[in-house]
Amino acid sequence: MAYSYASLMRLVRALAHRLGPDSFGYLIAVAVTVTGCGPAAVPAVMIEEQPAELGVIDQASLCSRIDAVLAHTRDARRLDASVHGAWQVVHGILAFGRSFPLEHDGTVSSALDYLLAGGQMTGWVLRPAHPGVRAIVEGGSTMAQGHPDQWLGYLSQCGLAPYGKGGVPLDTKLIVAGREFTVADLLAQAQADITPGQEATWTLMAFSTYLPHDARWTSRDGQAWTIGRVVAMEAAADIFSSACSGAHRLYGLITAVRQRMAATGTRWEELDGPWGEAADVIDDCVDRARRFQQADGSFSTHSFERPGTSADVFATLSATGHVFEVVVMALDGERLAEPWVTRAADRLVTLLQQTADIDVECGALYHAAHGLAIYRERTCHAGGMP
Repeated sequence: MAYSYASLMRLVRALAHRLGPDSFGYLIAVAVTVTGCGPAAVPAVMIEEQPAELGVIDQASLCSRIDAVLAHTRDARRLDASVHGAWQVVHGILAFGRSFPLEHDGTVSSALDYLLAGGQMTGWVLRPAHPGVRAIVEGGSTMAQGHPDQWLGYLSQCGLAPYGKGGVPLDTKLIVAGREFTVADLLAQAQADITPGQEATWTLMAFSTYLPHDARWTSRDGQAWTIGRVVAMEAAADIFSSACSGAHRLYGLITAVRQRMAATGTRWEELDGPWGEAADVIDDCVDRARRFQQADGSFSTHSFERPGTSADVFATLSATGHVFEVVVMALDGERLAEPWVTRAADRLVTLLQQTADIDVECGALYHAAHGLAIYRERTCHAGGMP
C-alpha cells in the first residue's frame, strides 16, 4: 500500500526519536519530497475572493473560488514523469481526467494519454495475463499501485465518472509490453482474479461503473460472482482500519449503491440485501462525519471513527479532502445544500489556498480536488445526480 501522509508522519517521528530531535525538520522535508506535488505561485484570485466575514458563505463566490483552486491544482502543480511516479500521476488523473497535464520527454501532454499509450513511468507496471492485462501491486510503494485494481478503479472514476461525464471507456486502447490491448482487458482480468476476502474497494468502483448491476461471472478459481457478492464483502469489512480511514471503501460502496438505484429505480431508503447493508454503513459514516466536524468546517483528523483535530495543516487537508469526497458522493441534492456541507467545501478551498505555494502530498491534494470537482458539478453547474 502506498504510504499516506499520516503513516509517513508516524515513520518520521519514529526515526526522529532514534536519530535525535534535530533530524525532524530534515526528515519532514524528505517525506514531502517523496510523496508531494510541487508548489507554485498563487494567483491573486485565490487570495482575494474569500468570504467577506466569518460565517457568511456566498455560493457564487464559493463556486468562483473552487474554479480557481482547481485550475491552480491542475495547471500550476505540474508533475514530471522523470520525477513523479504512477501513484502520484494517477491520482491527478482521478481528479481531472484527460485534461491533467504531464511533463515528459521534453514536452507536455495529457497524462492519461501518455500512460495508456505505453509511456514509461516508475510504478506503472502492467503485464499481459489471462484473460487480459494485470496491473502489478507493489505494497508499501509510494510510486506504484498499492491495492488490487487501484489503477482500474480510478480510471473508471476519473473526470466525474459517477455522473456520466467521464471515466475511461472500455474500448480505449492500452499499450502493454508493445502489444495493443484495451481498458476492457484490465476489467476482464479483475473479474478473473477476484478472490473471497480480498480488498475489493477499487475493484468495486470499476465493476459498478463498467458492468450491469446484475452481472454474473466466474473467476479463474471457479467461483461464481455477482456485483451483490462484492458489495456484501466490502460492506462487511472493517471501515475504520481500511485505507485512508475507510474513505475509499465507502466511495466504492456508494458507487455500487448509486448504480443499483439508477438501474432499478429504487430509492435509497428502499435498498435491500447487500445494497441495503451498504447504505446503512454509508449513512452511519456520513452521520459521523457531520457529528465530528470541527467548528471551522474541517472534518475530523480521525475521519469517520472519532472526533479529532491537529495543528498539522496537511493532516487536516488530507482528512477533510477524503471525507468530503465521500460526503458529496453520498448525499442527495437536498442534503448537499445543508450548511455543514457548504462550510466543509469553504474550508477545503481555504486549505488549498493556504497550501498553494508549498509541497503537498499528492493523495491528499487530488482527493480534495476530486471532491470539490464533484461538488462543483452538482451545486455550481446544476449537473450530476439528484
